[in-house]
Order: sequence, then C-alpha cells, then structure tokens
Amino acid sequence: MSVVPDHEGAEARVAFLMALRAQGLRDTDVLRAFETVPRSRFVPRRFVDVALTDIALPIACGQTTLAPSHMAMMIIALDVRPDHRVLEIGTGSGYGTAILARLGAEVVSVERYRSLQVEAATRLEALGVRNARVIHGDGRAGHPAGAPYDRILIDASVETIPAAIASQLASTGRIVAVAQTPAGPMLTRYARATTHDLASETLRPLASPPLMTGVAAAL
Repeated sequence: MSVVPDHEGAEARVAFLMALRAQGLRDTDVLRAFETVPRSRFVPRRFVDVALTDIALPIACGQTTLAPSHMAMMIIALDVRPDHRVLEIGTGSGYGTAILARLGAEVVSVERYRSLQVEAATRLEALGVRNARVIHGDGRAGHPAGAPYDRILIDASVETIPAAIASQLASTGRIVAVAQTPAGPMLTRYARATTHDLASETLRPLASPPLMTGVAAAL
C-alpha cells in the first residue's frame, strides 16, 4: 500500500508522533504506519486542522473515530505481521483499517452502517489500499467467509467475546478488545486456550463504546 500524507506538514507529523511516544508507544512499525497514513483524509473537513491532534473526533452516523493513541495501543497489542489475515470489527472512518493494511496484513473490516462502509471503502481506494476490504454487516457475526483469522480487532467494548467471532480465530491467533471488568473497562488480549475457550490477558485501562448488535436500519 502506498499513501502520501495530505494536509499534514512535516513539523505537524513530528509533533503527532511525539505525542504518541509520550503515551509510551514504542513499536516502530506501528508508529511508521501512523506517520505515513494521513489522518486528515479520514475526518470531516471541519476537523482537518486538528487531524494530527491526539483526540477522538466525530464522524458520520453519530459515531466517533478513536484517538490515535487509543487506536495505536490496540494495534500494538494485536501484534500484526505482514502474513496475517486480520478481521476488524467496526470500520468507522477507515483510518484504523488503513493502519492495519499499512502493516502489510490482509484486512477484512466489518461496519454496521452502510454509509460509513461506502465512505471508508472510497477513502481506502483513493489512497491505493489494495489489501483491505470493507464489508457491510453485523460486527457480532464477524465475517465467516474469510475465516480463520490470525488476528481479530474489536474496536469496541464487550462483556464477553461473541461466540461467532471467537469461532473465526485461528488456533494460534489473538483477539484484542476492550473488556468490561469489575475494575472498569480494560484493554484485553485473548488467545485460544482450548478449542472452545479463550484465555484473557488484561493490559491496561482503556474506555471504548460498546459493541452494537445488527446492522443499522438507516444510514
């Protein structure tokens, strides 16, 4: 995938990367992906001037694109490699999808809002992304046609990993999501313990909107 930064000067990009590093993020490949994928192409025009600020921003359909540091924490925990097949639940603007694709993975992203799915696919195509597809569907169902997946990223919080998603994980794969725990929402990594069960590892506190069921009736 080749991308060219847009509306983002070199000085602003350096400050952006420094802000991510200040959050303790050190993965060189992930930081390079954030450097080379222009966030300004994934936010509404009125927010272009703050695209390289480490904040969440509103997008269409009443949704929000995650703060870059939040997204980076999840992607670093996922440990994506170029030969991986990745399932992303919750495309949103497509920014996270582009980051995953920049890491060299083959990405399938599922979005419940048709308009977000169409817009994200259009952005990815415009940036020359060839290793990612955006599917309109129920995120809780995953995308069984592409299974098994080496990595699954759920861009939302869950009480438990939906069984349909867990069943699509490869035997040596991992899932990253925000888990609702008695101590509050936590960034959590899951791996297959047995054929039917997942083992979990709590990484750090991190909040995220809940994973919704079904596809949107409108939008």
